[in-house]
Parts: sequence; structure tokens; C-alpha cells
Amino acid sequence: MEKDIVNKIIKYLKTLPQTFVWKEHGGMYGTAGIPDVICCHKGMFVAFEVKTDTGKATLLQEITLRKITEAGGMAQMVRSLDEVKAVMEGLDE
Repeated sequence: MEKDIVNKIIKYLKTLPQTFVWKEHGGMYGTAGIPDVICCHKGMFVAFEVKTDTGKATLLQEITLRKITEAGGMAQMVRSLDEVKAVMEGLDE
């Protein structure tokens, strides 16, 4: 389930030094299209839209990921904790 992947990602990100992380909660009080997991890592804005192996991003989610990237942040759709680890390791290089 997507929720299980999100929980693993958040748990991992909370172990990284100089990282603040939160889960964006959808629903009527949230903003549509905002990625599931957002963090600030060593001063960089990082966002992950989490999907299962068969899940697909909506058009609004794709647009939001692109806008974050265009603004200088890092935004990516991911399907596993390993993908998130690879991204975060790449940011530290």
C-alpha cells in the first residue's frame, strides 16, 4: 500500500542529519496536487509524490512536481524507499 511506502520514507528521512520532514495530508483542508512527503534537506526543498507499482500521478500532481523543479527545488515521483535513498544520496554528493 502507498501508505506503507510513505511511512517507510518518512521514518528514513527523519534519520538524516539536517533534515526536516512532514507528510502532506490531503482532504478538504489540503491543497490538491501537493506531493505526499516534503522535506528540507541541508537547505534544499525536496518533495516526493509516492505511488505503488501500478499507481499513476494525476495531471495536477505532474504539474506541481514540475513547478517545484522550475522553482529550484527537487521533486520526484517515487515507488520505493530505495528510490528515495538514491535521490537523497545524490543530493549529498
